[in-house]
Amino acid sequence: MLDDYLDDIVACAPDPVVPPTDTLAQAFLKRLALGERERRRHEAMASSVAFIDDDDPVERMVALDEPDRKSEHLPLAPGRALTAVLVARAIEADPDVLRRLRRENPVVTIATHMPELIDATRYVMEKCALATGAFVKELNGSKYHDLRRDQVGLVVRDGSGREHSPDIGNAAIGAALHAGAALIGIAPDPKRQLPRDLLRSTEHRLVLPPIDHGAIALMVEAVTGDVPTRRIDDALLRTLDIGDLPVALRNVRSADDGIDAIARVLSQKADYLEYGPSLEELHGYGGARDWGLDLARDLNDYRNGQIDWSDIDNRGLLLSGPPGVGKTSFARALAKSARVPLVATSVAEWNSADYMSGTLQAIRNAFARARAQAPCILFIDELDGISDRSQIRGEYIQYWTQIVNLFLELLAGVEERPGVVVVAATNHADRIDAAVKRAGRLDREIMIKKPDVATLGRIFRHHLGAEALPDVSLAPVALAARGRTGADVEAFVRRARGRARRAGREIVVDDLMVEVREGSTPLSADHRHRVAIHEAGHAVACRAVRSNAVIDVSLNDGGGLLAWDQQITGCSTLSQLEAILEVCLAGRVSEQIRFGEASIGAGGLGGSDLQQATELARDIETKFGLGGMGPVLVDVSGRDLLVPNGILELVAKRLLAAEERVRVLLTQRWKEVEAIADALLVDGYLAGAEVERILAAAASQDALNSEGGR
Repeated sequence: MLDDYLDDIVACAPDPVVPPTDTLAQAFLKRLALGERERRRHEAMASSVAFIDDDDPVERMVALDEPDRKSEHLPLAPGRALTAVLVARAIEADPDVLRRLRRENPVVTIATHMPELIDATRYVMEKCALATGAFVKELNGSKYHDLRRDQVGLVVRDGSGREHSPDIGNAAIGAALHAGAALIGIAPDPKRQLPRDLLRSTEHRLVLPPIDHGAIALMVEAVTGDVPTRRIDDALLRTLDIGDLPVALRNVRSADDGIDAIARVLSQKADYLEYGPSLEELHGYGGARDWGLDLARDLNDYRNGQIDWSDIDNRGLLLSGPPGVGKTSFARALAKSARVPLVATSVAEWNSADYMSGTLQAIRNAFARARAQAPCILFIDELDGISDRSQIRGEYIQYWTQIVNLFLELLAGVEERPGVVVVAATNHADRIDAAVKRAGRLDREIMIKKPDVATLGRIFRHHLGAEALPDVSLAPVALAARGRTGADVEAFVRRARGRARRAGREIVVDDLMVEVREGSTPLSADHRHRVAIHEAGHAVACRAVRSNAVIDVSLNDGGGLLAWDQQITGCSTLSQLEAILEVCLAGRVSEQIRFGEASIGAGGLGGSDLQQATELARDIETKFGLGGMGPVLVDVSGRDLLVPNGILELVAKRLLAAEERVRVLLTQRWKEVEAIADALLVDGYLAGAEVERILAAAASQDALNSEGGR
């Protein structure tokens, strides 16, 4: 009898140093198969219908098409069969526990990691691990239960209920312990979900091991009756959910067909390994890209056993930035570069539950899935959807506080989730609870900015591919798209391809331009010339302030822009701040020198030249203690410049003085201004190095002219 066979295994328990051989797993599967055969026999007797009517001529015709059918084999449910293997392996890892489960009254806990394994684990423990005829009573909630010494108390919690906490159910545990009954606790995370006294009295702590090919092979054999000869990569198996198995194994005829079916399902889930760019191929991520590449190297070393989890410093990241800069794309690319699964979720997904218990369970499930697939990236989108406790008001305080507290608890347990790197994204970093950013949680925050012109050009090239417009400069398109995001670029390229396809031709630059401009018109020649002079004045003044300060200067359909390294720190002096004022005002002064008057292009709100200059001049007078009133601080927050003590007059005087200084500077270097403006009119974009080259050439030519005039 199989029960005698299991008892033989108990009697011949292997030495602790001997690794599991899956002997116990095979015995568990045989026992489940006998139980399934008995169940079907009872069903047939109850319905008075045989499985197959051999006298049915139609059935005989169908049977002719099934020469390989093994009528004696009854397939097991794949999830239950796989769980039997995992439970058997967990028991084999503790050689004394099987004997004690069948001979004595131990206290055992089992960590399943995944909530979906709970029911199957309970079934396997009752049907296989315990002796036949064992009386099992489930201990629910905080109710008092009477148990005898010959009975088994079972505590099963998946974390979905409010009562699934260490503070609930301890009275029943105490009574069972006093009676001397055996106790078994099953939960994804026993430390957080089982009664406290059960954990304190636990003698055997079992943990279901990761799913590997050997476990899958045994499961497939239990389902099909055949031994598979093909193999699935263990790295791919990390993406497996138990729910994938019924989908993959439905109607398979052989073991190898089953292996192939599982591989297909997992390959579709693990498209991070096949589709989309890697982090090395992405542009515009700055420090986030460097962080991710370092992590990818560390995860590879961790996976190969060269470093411990505690050696990895990049274990949590908060990505912030405006919509469309590619925060989700970053997570997918990071997973591909690191060759690990991506477990993606969002706060919106968590909050879709009707009740708070469902939201809490969704959060637990996300971390459980990540632990089961470790090493992996757990990506949490829309993190600002979890409220900041300091800003919660009214009747929802208790609701949100419980949610935030659970998230913080799971996030802080970094050593309890080895291999799980948490990357969260938000459009509003200021709405994130401060505790989320503390050390050991998401203690690294990187803001992804909108891409500059050069990066936009590379993003256009990436989405176009190497075959489209291979020899055409994309700089004009990138200039026209300045201020847009990578998501915008992807949409521009997609719509431009559609335009060309409907016209029956290949894509051209004009297709891209039409989409980028979205109905706007480019600058006229006169306006473009004025803007070029304006931006050239900024560039020359910036170069005079500090060498290599210019990042780039450009023209686009909406005007122009100078990007420069504007450093204002606690060590900045008055002369340095005055120089910044000169750069801010140099554009309108260049227009005055060339055209006799300035346009309104330097004015307005929203970061204009005049707004930046006025705010800096105001701070010099009122905040920095460097103004005409001396070392005083005047609080002008929430008010305009029309305040007492003549501050407006002091600000205006300082701005006029800066304007005169930069006028002298630009008049002396006017040839440099014209050289930059001419180059801008031709190319529309100049990188910092190109600005340096043009200015150096103009200065050299001016020096030669001066020598020749002597």
